[in-house]
Amino acid sequence: MNSPISPFEAAPPPARRLLGSIAAALAGAALILLLFILPAEYGIDPTGLGKRMGLTAMNEPVRTLQIKDVVGGNEQYRQIKVPDAGEPTPLPNPAVSQIKPQAPQTRTIKVVLPQDKETEVKAVLDAAQVILYSWQADGDVYTDFHGHEPNAGEAFVRYEEQQSGRSGNGSLVAPFSGEHGWFWLNVAGKPVTITLTVSGYFNNIVDYGIFK
Repeated sequence: MNSPISPFEAAPPPARRLLGSIAAALAGAALILLLFILPAEYGIDPTGLGKRMGLTAMNEPVRTLQIKDVVGGNEQYRQIKVPDAGEPTPLPNPAVSQIKPQAPQTRTIKVVLPQDKETEVKAVLDAAQVILYSWQADGDVYTDFHGHEPNAGEAFVRYEEQQSGRSGNGSLVAPFSGEHGWFWLNVAGKPVTITLTVSGYFNNIVDYGIFK
């Protein structure tokens, strides 16, 4: 004789209810995939909700600034095998010698910088090209000597910073193609005249004028 079913024992759900639960679970998973996972992981945002929630930004590529050591690579040249007599020792990085069909050019720019005003002057250089520079000011200026690529946004590299100074001299081998130059801020309490001379294989010198 079979025992009666206890009221505390759950009866198995009917097949229709079970299929409905599975369908609801699949629909929920698909919705999560559509609204959250695809925008965040793959940048696919058919509803536009992912962008509004900031999920698509998680899949945006990170912008990088590649800086090549254009003058390095020759540290071990003395340790390589000595070639036959009359043959030169191979140079691992021959880019240190750049033969040009034309002479280097020289440009001098003079800027009169009013009190508390700022300006920028940039040399446009291809990667690995060289400039020599010298600048003098008749009063104290803050200086940021730096470079940036045209499509690098706010990214830049700094070569030198002076909180207060009146001159700068040196050379630069451009680590990448772009603009390389000087930001000056007049901290002298009076108008200052800055004279900059640049020599080398630059494409152009850009004077951005006085910033308001």
